[in-house]
Amino acid sequence: MPNSAAPILPGSTIGILGSGQLGRMFTMSARTMGYRVHTLSPDTDTPTGQVADKEIVAEYDDLDAVREFAQMVDVVTFEFENVPSATTDAIAGIVPVRPSGRALDITQNRLREKTFLKSIGVPHAQFESVTNLADLERAVGLIGLPAILKTAGFGYDGKGQFRITQRADIEAAWEAMDGHPAILERVVSFEFEFSVVAARGIFGDFAAYPPIHNVHQNHILSVSQMPAPGMSSRSIASAFEIVRSIFDGLELIGLACVEFFFTAESGLIVNEIAPRPHNSGHLTIEGNITSQFEQQLRAVCGLRLGSVDMKLPAAAMMNVMGDMWPENGEPDWLAAASVPAAKIHLYGKHEARAGRKMGHVSASSLTPEDAFRTVLAARNALQRITV
Repeated sequence: MPNSAAPILPGSTIGILGSGQLGRMFTMSARTMGYRVHTLSPDTDTPTGQVADKEIVAEYDDLDAVREFAQMVDVVTFEFENVPSATTDAIAGIVPVRPSGRALDITQNRLREKTFLKSIGVPHAQFESVTNLADLERAVGLIGLPAILKTAGFGYDGKGQFRITQRADIEAAWEAMDGHPAILERVVSFEFEFSVVAARGIFGDFAAYPPIHNVHQNHILSVSQMPAPGMSSRSIASAFEIVRSIFDGLELIGLACVEFFFTAESGLIVNEIAPRPHNSGHLTIEGNITSQFEQQLRAVCGLRLGSVDMKLPAAAMMNVMGDMWPENGEPDWLAAASVPAAKIHLYGKHEARAGRKMGHVSASSLTPEDAFRTVLAARNALQRITV
């Protein structure tokens, strides 16, 4: 059994399950601090694989390949949470897995996640388990309408969701689940959405970034701003207390994001937990002394957590989506680069398509308004939009 308390120092090798842009940015931070990185996923020439020391191409349920992968590294972490429990169990007998397989198992399934939040007394939307049409009819009667039916597992960016506004929608909603277990959630009337990215170390030490205000389009994050405007010091303290209780309840070692709704009636409502770096936290690369990716590295390696203080009073980030690619050509990179205060991050994805995150632009400034104007100018320049 691996020593769970020994620090994993520079020169060691980090294993990542998953190979997207989160792993790419994590790898860049890890290599800056002198670590090697191996990544495992079913794909090749991936955003992570392009910058990692070694790219292993294997299915997550190929346990022989997974064990071989674990033998080559000193610790394993995630940039993608839909990994089978058998995979994390196989790795945990060889090297530490952070966050643990238990934390991953809870947070990768909406029903288990909501049940966990309920068990520790964290505010959340009312929900009911749904496994068939009769369950859905019963759940609608208990929760009322409007409500949202969501697949219990394997959903992100609004995928696997169906909004029910009237009883006539019930049958179509269940058909959209294609027989998969689901949960029905009461629709939360909220003023805005925000997230808290935080880390917990191997000895229970904890550090949370300032709350981040998020705006979504078509269920996909569009704009993030730090710190979130309109939050009192009391609300911020309450959010941090909730996040700390979640992390302690999960016994989480690593970095994760808790998504919140801010409501006028009941205050803070937890929406989801992501046991990995988060899209909204990309602005920490330029905005904070320690980025979320370096913080993930520090936590999983048993190092002291880094400072989460902001470099300047405000930061903003906008996603660069595949929709921004013209039909025959590339976005106007030259024009975007002419916005000197904006930082352009591209993820190395070969095919641009609608709804796909291809990169992001971010900026720090003395005021929230100026940070927002900077990233908006850069994103508009990509599309040759003049205002």
